[in-house]
This record gives sequence, C-alpha cells and structure tokens, in this order.
Amino acid sequence: MLLKSSRATLTSNVRVVICRSNPIDPDPRVEKIARALCSTGYTVHLLGWDRTGRLPEKTELAGPDRSIPISRLPLTAPFGHGLANLPNLLRWQWGLLRWLAHHHQEYDLIHACDFDTVLPALFCKWRWGKKVIYDIFDFYADHLRATPNLIKRLVRSVDIYAIDRADALILADDSRWQQIAGARPKRSAVIYNSPAQEFSNGPVQQSQPSQTDETLHLAYIGLLQVERGLLEMLAVLKKHPNWSLDLAGFGGDEDQILAAQQTLPNVHWHGRVPYEQALRLSQAADVLFATYDPAIPNHRFSSPNKVFEAMMLAKPIIVARDTNMDRIIEQAECGLVVPYGDISSLEQALQNLQDDPRLRQRLGQNAYQAYQGTYSWTKMEERLGNLYAQVTGPAESNMAEHDD
Repeated sequence: MLLKSSRATLTSNVRVVICRSNPIDPDPRVEKIARALCSTGYTVHLLGWDRTGRLPEKTELAGPDRSIPISRLPLTAPFGHGLANLPNLLRWQWGLLRWLAHHHQEYDLIHACDFDTVLPALFCKWRWGKKVIYDIFDFYADHLRATPNLIKRLVRSVDIYAIDRADALILADDSRWQQIAGARPKRSAVIYNSPAQEFSNGPVQQSQPSQTDETLHLAYIGLLQVERGLLEMLAVLKKHPNWSLDLAGFGGDEDQILAAQQTLPNVHWHGRVPYEQALRLSQAADVLFATYDPAIPNHRFSSPNKVFEAMMLAKPIIVARDTNMDRIIEQAECGLVVPYGDISSLEQALQNLQDDPRLRQRLGQNAYQAYQGTYSWTKMEERLGNLYAQVTGPAESNMAEHDD
C-alpha cells in the first residue's frame, strides 16, 4: 500500500500534469496512475489529444476523493501509418508544447506518456525547471509501422537521449530493458499494466465456467489492428457460429476489421466503451485472447493490460508464441499459447477450452493466484509512489535508484 499518511505532507504542494497522445477515453493505465497519485496527495491534471475534434475539451475523471480534470486538445487527425502520420504528430507536438508553455505556472512535474509527449516535456524541464517522469508504454521506434529504417534509428537515438535526461523512467515490463539498451536513466521502476481490483461496482469476483456444450463466449476490447490476430479470430468464428465474440475498441485498422465482422452475426460490436464496461464484457466471457504478431518488436516485449485483466478476472487467455506474453502465461500456467497467424492452432486451442470446462477453471484459478501474488495493482501503486518520492522528495533522497 502507498504510505498515504506520511507522503501526503510531502506531496500536497506537488502539481502533476499527465500527457497522453489519445483522448483518455478511456486509457486504463493513465487513469490508474492519476488516481494513485491523487490518493497520495498529488494534484493531478490530465492532458490528451482528441483526434476527432468531437469530444468535450474539458471533462473530469472520478478520483478517490475528488474529481481529476481532463483537458483535450482538439487537433483533428486521422490514424495513419509511417510517414503519412508525421504531419499530424508534429501538429500534436506543437499543440502540446503551446499548452504546457501557456500553463507552465500551474504544474511542477510532467508525467510524459510515450515518445510523442516527452520532447515538449523536456523543453519545459530546460526552460522552467519542471521535473519529468518518462513513462514508456511502447518503445516508439519499434512501434512505427511502414517507416524507413533510417528514420526508426533516428527516433531511437532521440528516445535514448530523452530517457537519459528525464528525472525518472517507467517501463511496462522488465523485458523492455532490452529495447532501451544503452540508455542510462537516473531512476527507474517497472510498473506492469495491472488492473485495479476494485472499481465502482465493487471488487471483481471469480466466475464459474459454463457447462460443457457447443458454446464458447470470447471478448476483445482494445486497439483494432490486424497485427493483433483479429482477422484470424474472425475466420475461426465464421466456422463456429455457436461461438460468440464481444468486440470493442478503436484503431487504425478499424474499418477493415469491422468490414469482416459485419458478416458474422455471432460477433457483437460495441464501439469505444468506458473501462468499467470493458471489464464487464471481459468478465462475461469464457476465454480472452491477445494474439499479437511477434514480427513487431514491441509485441516481442509486450505485457498488455489484457493479460493482467484476465488474471484478475480469473479467465484463461490465449496468446501468441514469442510475444513475452507467452513467458508470463506459461510461468503462471494460466492460458494457452499458439503460433501467431495459425488459424488451425487457434481453432484447436478454443476447441480444447470449449470441451473442457475444468481446464478453463484450473487456468482461471492459476491466473487469479498470479495476479494476487505478483502482479496486483496494489504492488504497482507502491512502486509508483516510491519512484515519485525519489523525484519530488528532499534532495538527499533523490539519489539514482532502480526498482525493476
């Protein structure tokens, strides 16, 4: 647990702005971090990017004891790939920098989420002495699609430069140290994408598997990209009309995925949903899946919130081989691993889970034990609080320290 009583005095005057290049509508990791910081006494403001230009510019996130303000920059831009997205990213960088400069007297620390927010944050560190914590959800150079290798290498070099100059670094998985080889962060912590177990309707309870029959219910809520095995899953569902899928989210390949989904009456499209609804959809499923393409470097180091949500919800999950998720799942014995893109193997894994409710229950129980023992958000909150204390506390405590 965070040491709220002892830290509140230290942090009561520290104002934090968390920057994210999406509208935070929702963004589970950002929301959890914001609430955790508020509960420890920090004053938090969220700043996001509304690509649609249709969302409210000012809104609020429910906090532990007070609302957390959210500001959105309405910079209209479609999702793009490679260099086609560069002009939009530059517009976002400029808009973010202008906001941070205009409001520079209203915050003390910038929590910069990913590479597309950290450079304006570092400018504010140089210009006004702001503290910067750099939170890498996905290493940007390895996230780029259809981008020339020369530009990827340049982005990587600049990213390493940013890591070294931030006051602290947060990684989403300990395997990601390989991606940032050569960087020398002043302080660091690994904070997994674990869900908080309690939300407005109370703690999530383990559910019993359905009885053996020909039905199997799946759920996927997240980024809509073809490299996440969604088209392969739809191909399997086409062959098994008694199986069903709740599908929700948004992303660059949304049109292509929805075009395939529209012909399948057993796939139910929910659009963009709040995080609590996402958890409820996942809780109602028999099986979850996160079958990412290991050819994408970030996928080889991934530990997405879907894995830890499955653990918390006591659900078995299917993941792709060589994505780091396979290591986590096999160690905890809480799911099945299939080769990416292999429709036959995916179908067989689902068939095995349909045919054996006891297997589903055993994997789910193992998942829940792994969440409680290793990956709970309570443990991640403690790491976050310790890192912030190093950055914002007395000078003698701000020694270089790594919590990985």
